[in-house]
Amino acid sequence: MEARIIKSVLTEQQKAWNRGDIDEFMNGYWNSEALSFIGKKGVTRGWSNTLANYKKSYPDTAAMGKLNFEVIELRVLSSDVAYMIGKYTLHRDNDSPSGHFNLLWNKIDGKWLIVSDHTSG
Repeated sequence: MEARIIKSVLTEQQKAWNRGDIDEFMNGYWNSEALSFIGKKGVTRGWSNTLANYKKSYPDTAAMGKLNFEVIELRVLSSDVAYMIGKYTLHRDNDSPSGHFNLLWNKIDGKWLIVSDHTSG
């Protein structure tokens, strides 16, 4: 049950991204300054900083492309903690960058949210 709910959050993020809606995509993340995002530029702290980085890196729908997530492993560790390993691919006109991610999920106020994202590409 919990695994299905977590995967549905990821699916909604994918749909939002593919509509070009980064703000809606961010609803899958914990809206807290304690959120961490680790990427090739290092560690970003905070929901608002993460949103700003996404908007800077993906200024339009051409840069965003079409996103596809593949869940490789999902472990629900307790009633409010889960860990996911997956792969992403961005399909754009001139390239298709891809990489892997691991996500730490917490159930906060009844909602499963990403509290830490480590994405490599």
